[in-house]
Amino acid sequence: MQSGEEAVAPKHAEAAPASATGRRSIGLGGATTVGIGATIGGGILVLAGPAFAATGPSSLVAFALDGVLAGLAALSFAEMSAAFPESGGAYTFAKKVLSVRAAFAVGWVVWFAYIVAGALYALGFAAYAADAIASLVVALGGSAPEWLTAHRTVIGFSLLATTAYTLSLIRKASGGGRWMTVGKMLVFAVLIVAGAWALPGAPAGTISTRLTPFVVHGATGLLSAMGLAFISFQGFHLVAAIAGEVKQPERVIPRSMLASLGAAVAVYLPLLFLVATVGVKPGGSITAMSETRPDTVVADAVGNYLGPAGYWLVAIAAILSTLSALHANLLAASRVALAMARDRTLPRVLAKAHATRRTPVMALYASGLALAGILLMVPSVTAAGAAASLIFLFTFALAHATSILARLRARTPSPFRTPWFPLVPLVGGLASGGMAIFQAFAVPAAGMITAVWLGLGVLLYYAIFADRAEVVDAMAEAQDPTLTRLRGRSPLVLVPIANPASAPALVSVASALAPKSVGRVMLLAVMRPEQSDGVSAPRSLVRIQDVLREALIASLKTGHHPEALMTIAPAPWSEIARVVRTHRCESLLVGLSNLDEGDGARHLEALLNDVDCDVAVLRAPPGWSLATARRIVVPAGGRGGHDELRARLLGSLCRGAEREVTFVRTIPPGASRAERAGFERELRRLAEDETPGKPRIELIEGADVAGALAVRARDADLLIMGVMLEAGRRLFGSVALGIARDAPCATIMISRRG
Repeated sequence: MQSGEEAVAPKHAEAAPASATGRRSIGLGGATTVGIGATIGGGILVLAGPAFAATGPSSLVAFALDGVLAGLAALSFAEMSAAFPESGGAYTFAKKVLSVRAAFAVGWVVWFAYIVAGALYALGFAAYAADAIASLVVALGGSAPEWLTAHRTVIGFSLLATTAYTLSLIRKASGGGRWMTVGKMLVFAVLIVAGAWALPGAPAGTISTRLTPFVVHGATGLLSAMGLAFISFQGFHLVAAIAGEVKQPERVIPRSMLASLGAAVAVYLPLLFLVATVGVKPGGSITAMSETRPDTVVADAVGNYLGPAGYWLVAIAAILSTLSALHANLLAASRVALAMARDRTLPRVLAKAHATRRTPVMALYASGLALAGILLMVPSVTAAGAAASLIFLFTFALAHATSILARLRARTPSPFRTPWFPLVPLVGGLASGGMAIFQAFAVPAAGMITAVWLGLGVLLYYAIFADRAEVVDAMAEAQDPTLTRLRGRSPLVLVPIANPASAPALVSVASALAPKSVGRVMLLAVMRPEQSDGVSAPRSLVRIQDVLREALIASLKTGHHPEALMTIAPAPWSEIARVVRTHRCESLLVGLSNLDEGDGARHLEALLNDVDCDVAVLRAPPGWSLATARRIVVPAGGRGGHDELRARLLGSLCRGAEREVTFVRTIPPGASRAERAGFERELRRLAEDETPGKPRIELIEGADVAGALAVRARDADLLIMGVMLEAGRRLFGSVALGIARDAPCATIMISRRG
C-alpha cells in the first residue's frame, strides 16, 4: 500500500522569495519614509546633550563626521541592495558573498541590534509621553500622581506602543508609520525656523562667543562624541532590510537611502547650531548646560528662544520621532528574521506569512515578543544601546567589505555603482571598523553584551540550525551558480574515464554539479606502468588517447567543455585519490556499469574513505541521458548524513530543467494514522528544504525495502541514494547495491565528504 501527495503549503503559506508579502509594494516615498523614520529618531534630542558635554560646540563637527561616515556606508549599501534586492540587509550581503555560517552570525547580531534599538525608542516614547501627560495635568491646574511617571507606567506605555505597531505591521506591510514621520519633520522644521528667526535679534557676537572654546576636550572628546551620536544616523540602512518589498529597487533604494541621510543632515546640523548659539543664555555655554542637564539640553535651549511653547514642541517632536523609529526598527527586525527563517538559520516557522495579507506574521510576533522581553527584563538598556551602536558600525564595515568582494567577483555590474571605487569602501570600512573598536573599549559593557549574544547564537546555530541551514544553502547555491562565484569558489569535479561510451552521461552530471560559468570538469585516464613498456606502450597509449578523445568528442557534442588529464600509476584507485588531493577537487564522479559486491564495490568503498571530497557513483543504462531524465525518485529516511550533498545534487539537476522529484520513504506495515501523519510531515519538510519547486512525497508500506524501492524505480528515470555510514566508515549496503543492480533506471549513489 502506498500514498502520494504534493507537498502543499500549510495554513500560513511561506512568503515568496523576493519579499515578505509576495509582491513589491513600497515605492520611493514609502522607502524614504522608512529611512527617515528610523534615522531621525529621538536620538538627536537625547544624545545632543552628552555629545556637547564630551566635546563642546565641536559636537557640530562630530555629527557632521558621523554623517560623512554614514554617507560612505550608504553608497556601499545602495550598491549591494541594488545588486541583490532581497530583504535582510547586511545578512543578505554576507550570505551572497561569504557563507551561510558568516551570514548567520551577521543576521543574529543585526536582528538583536534592531530589537534593542526598538526597545530604546519604545522607552524613549514612554518616558516623554508620561512626562508630557504629567505636565499637561499640572498646566490644567491639577496634581500629577506619582504613578504616572513611575517605571512601571513607562514600561506599560512602551509595551502598548510595541503591541500596536506589531499588529499594524501584520495588517499592512508598511505598518502606517508615514504620518508619524511627516509630523515629526514638520515639528523639527518649526524648531529650526523659529531659531533662525531669533538669531538676527540676538546680541552682537552671539555666534562667536557661544562657540568659543570650540573643542573642549581635544581629539578624545571629539571621538567620544562621534561614538555617542553615531546611532542618530544609522537608520538609513533599514531600507536595505526591506529591499525585497521595494519597487524598482535599482532606482528607489539608492535614492531613498541618500534622501534619508540628506534629511537627517538638514535637520541635525542647523538645529545643533541654533541650540549652541541662540539657545544659550548670555554668560552661559552649551557645554555647561549639557554637563548640568544632558538629557534635556535641547528642550532647555529651545525654551530659551521660544519660551514655554518650546518645551511642548520638543516633547511632540520626541514622541513622534521615537514612535516612527520604533516602527522602522520593528519592521526591519521582522524582515531580517524572515530572511533567516527562509534560509533555516532561524526556525522555519518564522517564515510563515498571514493567510490573506501575506505579511510575515510569525517573524513580527517573534521580533515583537523579543522586544517586549528586553523591556521587561532589562531595567536599563543604556549598555545594550551602546552594543547596538557597535553592531551597526560593524555592519557598515561589513557592507563595505562585501561590496568590494562583490565588485571583484561579479560579472554583471550592479545597477548602482559606488563612485571612486575602491577608495570609498576602503576608507569607509576602515573608519567604521576603527569606530567599532573604539566603541568596544570606550563602553566595555557594549563589547561584552555583543560577545555574549554572539556566543549564544553560535551555540544555537551548531546545536539546532546548522544541519538544515547548510542543506538549504547548498540547494540555493546549486540553483544559482553566480552565488558560487560571489563566494570565491570554483568547484572542480574529477571524472575518471575508462569507457568512452559512459563519458556523455558522466560529463553531463559533472557539468550540472560544476557549470562552466563557475567551475571545471576534469576527465582523468590512468595508464598502468606495465602498459608503458617498450612493447605494449604504443598500443596502450593509443588506447588511453582514444578513451580521452572519444570522451571529449562525446562531451562536446552535448555542449560540455571538460578538461583532460592522463597519468601513469600502478594502482588506478589510489591514483584517483592522489589526483583528488593534488588538485583539491570538490567532487568526484565515478561511473560503474557492473556494480556488485565484488572488487568494484570493494575498491570503491576504499576510495570513499580515502578522499576528502564529495563522491557520486553513476550507474546508467546504455544511451541514458540526463537531459531526458524527468522523473527523479529519492529514497529518504537513512542515516548516511548526505542531506547537504543530496540538496546540492538536486539543485544542480533541477537548474534550468523541469523535473518531477519524488521523495519516498518506506514505513512499517500497519502504521497508525498519527504515525503516518508524522512521517509525511517530516518527509515534506525534508523535500522542501532540498528541492526547488514543489516536490512530491510518497509513503510506501512494506518490510522489503529493497524490493519496494526497486518496484518504485520502474516509473523513474533516475534514482538518487546515499551510501551507509557505519562505525565511521562509508559502505555500500546490500540494500543499496541490490536496488542499484536491479533498478531499470539510472542510479546515483552519493557519499558526503568525511
